Amino acid sequence: MPALNRSGNALDEVSDAIDHVNVLKGKVWDEESEFVATKDKNSFRQYDTACERVKAFYKEQHEKQTVAFNIKARVDFKSRKRARMGIWQAMEMLNTLVDDSDPDTDLSQIEHLLQTAEAIRCDGKPEWMQVTGLIHDLGKLLYFFDSEGQWDVVGDTFVVGCAFSDKNIYPETFAGNPDTYDAIYSTKYGIYEPHCGLDNVMISWGHDEYLYHVVKDQCTLPAEALAMIRYHSFYPWHREGAYMHLTNAKDSQALEAVRAFNPYDLYSKRDEPVNAEELRPYYENLIAKFFPPELDW
Repeated sequence: MPALNRSGNALDEVSDAIDHVNVLKGKVWDEESEFVATKDKNSFRQYDTACERVKAFYKEQHEKQTVAFNIKARVDFKSRKRARMGIWQAMEMLNTLVDDSDPDTDLSQIEHLLQTAEAIRCDGKPEWMQVTGLIHDLGKLLYFFDSEGQWDVVGDTFVVGCAFSDKNIYPETFAGNPDTYDAIYSTKYGIYEPHCGLDNVMISWGHDEYLYHVVKDQCTLPAEALAMIRYHSFYPWHREGAYMHLTNAKDSQALEAVRAFNPYDLYSKRDEPVNAEELRPYYENLIAKFFPPELDW
């Protein structure tokens, strides 16, 4: 496994700031959750009052997530293995992403993953959904491997290769993206066919896409879990209804899964830490049901 030669503090600062704003944004598996019902969902995603760090992050992300970059990122992903390790080892690696300068939380990355999984578990959701909550942010390991900064790891995702939706956060910042002026990429369907399905479009590269491509052929998780992993940051779609002209019937099922998962990611954060070592035996047993001892990253 490669040595870590980047500090995670800068990434975590941006990621936590985005998560903080997203918390201001607002079943067993297919029914209304008791956990969600107890949460205040009156004021969601207040980007107008977000800190300048979040606004600057999205400006950079929207300017740099081009078709050319996304093709390159996928080619680079397929070109080599970055590490070989198990899920819990990956969680411990991700746990170096602790922001000592964040005044709002002292929680580690492992604690966020465990809090998400525990909220799902306490709501009586199936084991596959619990383990999905446990691993959903492991794609942030991309920051240590191939990322060019923070803009290709965290933040809301969106479709590239067609016109950028005005339902994206800060849509005006796409003015700095050269694809905005491309004769094909700037059209409604761009390089895609109507209702071709999200499997056939490029979602902006980041921790969701990276983790999806890592685990999809190395686990026995159901399709709903893979959708939760791949699209949990795709807020323009699962919250705002954007890009529906590209979706198909399969995506309707994925949408239900992502909407069922999303509240656990957003609302599970709390100041009280979890006991990782106490919970570890339960979750390692759960991991073994769906994953081999080691995965290629």
